[in-house]
Amino acid sequence: MNKKNITGIQQMGVGVADVHVAWKWYRQNFGIDIGVFEEEAVAELMLPYTEGKKRSRHAVLAYNMQAGGGFEIWQHTGKTPEKPTFEITLGDLGIFIAKLKSKDVQKAYDFMKSRGLNLLSEVVKSPNNKPHFFVKDPFDNIFQIVENAYIFEETPAKTGGIFGAIIGVSAIDESLKVYRDILEYDVVVYDKTGVFEDLSELPGGTKKVRRILLKHSAKRSGGFAPLLGPSEIELVQLIDEKGRDIFKDRIWGDLGFIHLCFDTIGLDILKEECKTKNFPFTVDSAESFDMGEAAGRFAYISDPDGTPIEFVETHRVPIIKKIGWNINLKNRDPKKSLPKWMIGTMRWKRVKD
Repeated sequence: MNKKNITGIQQMGVGVADVHVAWKWYRQNFGIDIGVFEEEAVAELMLPYTEGKKRSRHAVLAYNMQAGGGFEIWQHTGKTPEKPTFEITLGDLGIFIAKLKSKDVQKAYDFMKSRGLNLLSEVVKSPNNKPHFFVKDPFDNIFQIVENAYIFEETPAKTGGIFGAIIGVSAIDESLKVYRDILEYDVVVYDKTGVFEDLSELPGGTKKVRRILLKHSAKRSGGFAPLLGPSEIELVQLIDEKGRDIFKDRIWGDLGFIHLCFDTIGLDILKEECKTKNFPFTVDSAESFDMGEAAGRFAYISDPDGTPIEFVETHRVPIIKKIGWNINLKNRDPKKSLPKWMIGTMRWKRVKD
């Protein structure tokens, strides 16, 4: 193997105050009900993002079988998770909004309205004429529900999993060195500057910005690619001022979107690529690292504004703990995806309320 393979967005890290309360809310309202692992442990390797201190935490990784990335719901247990000292607004630096996919945006809107959720907008159109809307969870995280027809497996949920993110950056052209050149979002859907009606209901949504929506031209393959599906990244840069660091005076794992994680095969190759492109690994577990019942190798880089981007090379995913049945991905053809029936066994890990 002479080239890394990014199989898709594996998960969005979400820092919360109570992992069980948050996961229940995401199950009931977003259909994030497939529990892959739950673990209490110490984050020993994240020192570049945690003020040089090891931090105890409780984390759950959960998915929606419709398709899309999962949620890594992450709670500090050795300290009180801290919220921002200011209202995060459009163009602030870091992950501002998580994108969730939906095959029918209007039905998703109607469902969330019937549930009494905090809808920040009606269904509006993006610059490429796609319907979407914004909703805020009870923990002050904003989600954009966007249209995408790809489905891995039908479920009753009105939304699927993580489809991408809106990320505030200080200089889009510099940030493309990560999001286009390393993460391979090589297609520009639009690149526009102005004040945008479809963003107007967001905090700071009337500011002048440059926004660029990126998608990947190549179909993702390998491992869990059929479940993770396609994705997109939108970068937003303020024109008349500089955004604030969303995690200013806070650390990784505090409240909010803490990282965007990509399922990746070939981390040794990626490590050399990132070093060559001046975005060296800031964290590297080096060998297989147990995460509760799951296992893999993980690494991080930071984008030009310090936003953490995680890569995970998945080695083992548990299916039936009692009999020790796991999906083992080591030594597989990196371009060959797992059979659909095998990925589908993850539905046996559904948590019902």
